[in-house]
Amino acid sequence: MSKTRSSTALNTTLVLVLALAAGSALAGTTGTEFQTMYTTLLNWATGYLGKSIAIAAFILGAGIGIARSSPIPALAGVVFALFMVYVPTIIDSIMTAVV
Repeated sequence: MSKTRSSTALNTTLVLVLALAAGSALAGTTGTEFQTMYTTLLNWATGYLGKSIAIAAFILGAGIGIARSSPIPALAGVVFALFMVYVPTIIDSIMTAVV
């Protein structure tokens, strides 16, 4: 048997073993020891703390915008507030998706 043929056979066997041994992706469904921390952080981000941070970012951006005569810092505050609202949901959807 030639060297390339034995190399091909070895690679094929390795690919088959790895394909059969691969399980489903469970990134968001394991690690129950972190469930309390996840729930606490999610509640902070989507609760009154997250809303307060978002409002403070907008007020700070508006104040800087008035000082510089530019609306861009206020828009950055609005974008930050939108991230505070939508990003926890997006991350949760990505992490709990089953591949």
